[in-house]
Amino acid sequence: MDLVLVAGRPTRFPAGCSASGSSWSSSSPGSGQRPNGPTGCSGVAPSTPDPFVRCGGIMEELELNNSTYGLISSSFYFLFSLSGLLVGFLSTRVSSRVLLFGMTLLWAVARLPVLAVASVPTLLAGRILLGAAEGSAASMSMHALYKWFPPERRGLPSALQIGGAALGTLIAAPLVTWLIEGFGWRSAYAVLAAVSAAWALAWWRIRHDGPYDHTRARASDGGPRLPYRRILLTGTVLGSISSAFGAAWALSLSHAWLPAYLRTELDLSAEAVATTISVISGFGLVLLLAVSPVVDALKARGVSSRWSSGAAQGIAVCVAGCAMTLFPFVDASAVRLVLIGLAFGGTAVAVPLHYMTVAEVVPTAQRGAVFGIVAGVGTLPGLVAPFLTGHLIDAADTPAGGYTMGFLTAAAVMLVAGALALAAIRPERDTERLGLDRVLADARH
Repeated sequence: MDLVLVAGRPTRFPAGCSASGSSWSSSSPGSGQRPNGPTGCSGVAPSTPDPFVRCGGIMEELELNNSTYGLISSSFYFLFSLSGLLVGFLSTRVSSRVLLFGMTLLWAVARLPVLAVASVPTLLAGRILLGAAEGSAASMSMHALYKWFPPERRGLPSALQIGGAALGTLIAAPLVTWLIEGFGWRSAYAVLAAVSAAWALAWWRIRHDGPYDHTRARASDGGPRLPYRRILLTGTVLGSISSAFGAAWALSLSHAWLPAYLRTELDLSAEAVATTISVISGFGLVLLLAVSPVVDALKARGVSSRWSSGAAQGIAVCVAGCAMTLFPFVDASAVRLVLIGLAFGGTAVAVPLHYMTVAEVVPTAQRGAVFGIVAGVGTLPGLVAPFLTGHLIDAADTPAGGYTMGFLTAAAVMLVAGALALAAIRPERDTERLGLDRVLADARH
């Protein structure tokens, strides 16, 4: 999934304290790291493939400011979207089993440069390589999953697949912190590289394509195919991309800057930061598991996809955007933390749903390619949001003012994206316009 470094503001940490990150998902293990500072403090963020030290270690040694850090954080996305596009089209010819195996091996290899030499070039190299390997991971894993389920039964499986990232964060946050504190930051990299390699081998041994594979559609009737331009310009695909864009902005912001905000602006302890991040991830997981069966049930009762899955993702992004607007101005700690949880965890619902709505208007044989395009464009905020927020923090009179501007910018993006998704996603209409209502392979299995 998608994923960036954790950042904090070096001048704001107590002596010896730092923020670090961790990543752990059902499809992408990640890591968190920092050398132990004088007081042994750290903060852990979810889904962060390359941890970064804010003081008393790499960040202090390299004298990086927030803008430079934001640029390094964004480097994960330098090849992320391009990879999603290229692998998406490659999936029309190569099995998802082979593609995901190769990606996972690259995740392991991407851990190695910084283990050899801790420097900006090796951090950049590792992050860029990891981003290239991860760019199509979510779309390809969803494409592989859909080979096992018909359209009307994809809600809960999609939620479980995406929910693996939230579940992984709940497990990884304390474990990675323990590794860092007990054995140093390099141990986290080494362990997670080994886990990635082991997962790749297990995947290769047990994985095979399901009964809804597009190769069967091609074998039976040639498989319907359409010009990509027609597919991509449908309201459903454009609205789904908009939903993904809004959710990705919140996600990239939470990975890069939320732990630092909690640590430096709200004065939470390292343990409280890790707990808060885990609770937010848990909330996203619960939301996924609660909403997705409802979506399947609504579809089974004849409710259109426009309302059962299209409106749901648009509303989720809008509600999260409203919470993002409010929490910087709330003083009550409990209410503020609830709003933070809603702002950064509420978009979890949109992730599986935008794949579901896109799948309804795409011929099965072209699904992997279109998923790659949606993922590539939808995750572009990862390239922009961390760097822009770091610049806003550096340019503001106070760090608090910079964070507020960053969160308000995110809220504006999310509200617009959610509204566009709500208005544009209409799978039934677009399926009919494309002429797929009677020939779309997925709908007829």
